[in-house]
Amino acid sequence: MPEPAAPQPPSDIADRVRATLPRLTGALRLVADTVLAEPEIVAELSTAALAERAGVSQASVTRFAQAIGLASHQQLRIAVATQLGRATVPGWSTDLGPVIADDDTVGRVATVVANADIRAITQTVDQLDLEALDRAAHALASARRIDVYGVGGSSTIAAELEMRLFRIGAQVRAWPEIHGAATSAALLTDADAVVAISHSGATAEVLEPVELARDRGATTIGITSDPRSPLAGVVDEVLTTAVLETSFRSGGLAARHSQLVVTDCLYIRVAQLTSDRAGQAIDLTEDISAKHSVRTRRHRGDRR
Repeated sequence: MPEPAAPQPPSDIADRVRATLPRLTGALRLVADTVLAEPEIVAELSTAALAERAGVSQASVTRFAQAIGLASHQQLRIAVATQLGRATVPGWSTDLGPVIADDDTVGRVATVVANADIRAITQTVDQLDLEALDRAAHALASARRIDVYGVGGSSTIAAELEMRLFRIGAQVRAWPEIHGAATSAALLTDADAVVAISHSGATAEVLEPVELARDRGATTIGITSDPRSPLAGVVDEVLTTAVLETSFRSGGLAARHSQLVVTDCLYIRVAQLTSDRAGQAIDLTEDISAKHSVRTRRHRGDRR
């Protein structure tokens, strides 16, 4: 199995912290909350001062910096100061933050949500392992049969990938529950491929059929936000997603747009690799929706 390339973290420190936030607990979470809430102050604080402000030890500050991919607290200060400086540059996208207050206007809500989604999509593409994506697409393009596993919220992305691949002639099926998924996985061969979708990468109902499919020799592809998750550890190809949470939309809910952009890249690359088959399938099916479109009815008395 090829060694997966480590995904590149987001360039903006606030986005990097938020992407790591779901994996932080205890003292490290307290430091993260302080960095996100008070960046202007944090940029000026020594290690000891930041530790005191966050209510943690100096060692926790250092471990937090390392947890988000930095070598030291000094690098953290530089990164925070750099982001603050960028915010003053005309045309630079300002980090509005993820918090939506009870008295925020609907315009503010729309702006915060759109900002988070756009940044998450951009970061997902920036850190995506393109070689792994290409290997995954080649595996899907040549597969005799494709299984897609995803339960709960991830099942909607699995169904979307199924619909797209089916439209271009692939023999594909999404399995949103464990019994069907495990049964199908047990019947796969080394001529088949699997796409498993899990935000956490730790969903048992996804891991079980993936492990069965792997044991049967199928090529396995995982889409997850955690490159250190159990799912990432068992699949052949890992495609990671960036997640920016907002109020009322955490974890898996915030991951949908990132998951969709990864599956869309997969779909387009598979269509490109199987252009003859895909083109023929599209030609044969393109007029079906038009035939079922209800034409606008004329109003009574309109003789035109």
